[in-house]
Amino acid sequence: MALFYVPDIASTWELSEEESAHALRVLRLTVGSNLEITDGWGNLYVTEVASVSGKHCYVKPVEPASKPKNWSGSFHLAIAPTKNMDRIEWLAEKATEVGIDSITFLNCRFSERKVVKTDRVERIVVSAMKQSLKYCKPVVGEMTDFRKFVSEERPGAKFIAHCYDSERVVLKDVLPMGEDVTLLVGPEGDFSPEEVELAVKYGYRAVSLGSSRLRTETAGLVGCHTFMLKNEL
Repeated sequence: MALFYVPDIASTWELSEEESAHALRVLRLTVGSNLEITDGWGNLYVTEVASVSGKHCYVKPVEPASKPKNWSGSFHLAIAPTKNMDRIEWLAEKATEVGIDSITFLNCRFSERKVVKTDRVERIVVSAMKQSLKYCKPVVGEMTDFRKFVSEERPGAKFIAHCYDSERVVLKDVLPMGEDVTLLVGPEGDFSPEEVELAVKYGYRAVSLGSSRLRTETAGLVGCHTFMLKNEL
């Protein structure tokens, strides 16, 4: 069964124009057809088409809403966007399919990209959420200065992944279960030594993602997958 995304479904019981078109013209649903809807906050609504009027599709609930999130804790990936935007969009798509709660783009000293069109990333994560039958839409944060991000209070465990020959632990060995986790991943040129030092000052623990040298977007996905392996229910 196809999954539909309607953020205000509980107050409107009407599909958006785009989702209505998909339901009526692509899937050819009619009155009485069942469909599943998520609001992107973990709520799943099992509904059926109640009425159709032109381009408008109205539904009604047939089961109580449920919260079927299939992992414990939350994972926030803060990552410097790559120079090639296609690669960071690929990451946003794949991380959503694996499971992620938030993604924020970092403006770092060695960043080669300073601007990200988050509206396009939003569309990508919505599509990936529906395709992979997830019910939580990742929160997509605007480009944020590195210093500002690390200085803000955040719950749970905090890690910074870098490639310097300083003391680091392997992420999979120290990643907690059932807790909120924030992971920082740097640009193609890595974080600067000063940025690593600043993050550690604010409580981030230096980690390695393994023995391989990874591209930025690969490192982000490895971090996401590592979290999910420990926390998937």
